Amino acid sequence: MSTDLQWLLLRKNNSFIVKRVVEGPVFSREPGNLRNLHSHKFSGLANTKTIHVADSPTGIQIVTRKTKGSSGGVASSRAVSTVRPRSGSRRALGVAAAPAKRGYRPDLRTATLARVSALLAAQKEPKPTPTKKPRGRKAKAAATSEA
Repeated sequence: MSTDLQWLLLRKNNSFIVKRVVEGPVFSREPGNLRNLHSHKFSGLANTKTIHVADSPTGIQIVTRKTKGSSGGVASSRAVSTVRPRSGSRRALGVAAAPAKRGYRPDLRTATLARVSALLAAQKEPKPTPTKKPRGRKAKAAATSEA
């Protein structure tokens, strides 16, 4: 079945559609949808070549569907590359850009890099906030009470 026909069947009703605002954008929660937008370009269900970026306990996983594999979702029809935690953002972005460099959906390169960057930022431990120093009248009052 062609991808256009699949999209025509899926675009009006599937279980992944998220409609929050009546006149607003329509989102999608389907696996393989990098921008979470309900469109044919980013659809993980209607396209034969998809890139799925997900966070896992072993690191960030980038899953691509093999072109010769069956569309039934058999585990062997997917190629998985993992970016281990603390391996660095440059390495992670290089691994994320690798499928596009090989010609596998180069139009999704920026979306893949954005998703990997967001996951890396979420994994970082936040810096502790420094204590606020009193200024103005409070600083003068604290200085006089200490002296």
